[in-house]
Amino acid sequence: MPEKCRVSVCGFDPMLVRGYVKTGYRALWWYLPDDVYNDFKVKPGDKVIGRLLAVYNPKGEKTAEPNEDFRWETSKETGYAVLLPPEVITKYELTEFHFIELVISKVNEQDVYPGEEKKTKWWPAEKMKLSYSVPYAAP
Repeated sequence: MPEKCRVSVCGFDPMLVRGYVKTGYRALWWYLPDDVYNDFKVKPGDKVIGRLLAVYNPKGEKTAEPNEDFRWETSKETGYAVLLPPEVITKYELTEFHFIELVISKVNEQDVYPGEEKKTKWWPAEKMKLSYSVPYAAP
């Protein structure tokens, strides 16, 4: 298995995300593990391919287990930030207070650590229970 990670979703306030989702402008993203970013020399606009395994709310509760493939693009400023498409944001009602668990299998069609399993970026469960969050704002 390639790189398995649990990351925090980053982005704008849910009210801004509400508008950005409609326009297709980047609203939410997550950051690649440093090893993947450095080892594969990820550039702006590169494609990150993998499988979305789980979505966690700000209380640390698993709210979805989609087990679905993804092909997401890195931001135009840096290859470090992977953009979440508007349809994923609305489907799972994501905010900057959510966490996602995923497997990164390829970067630009190049296999990520074939034959190995790496887990270098793993958000701890006890830190997924946030004391403050703002609810999702539907577009």
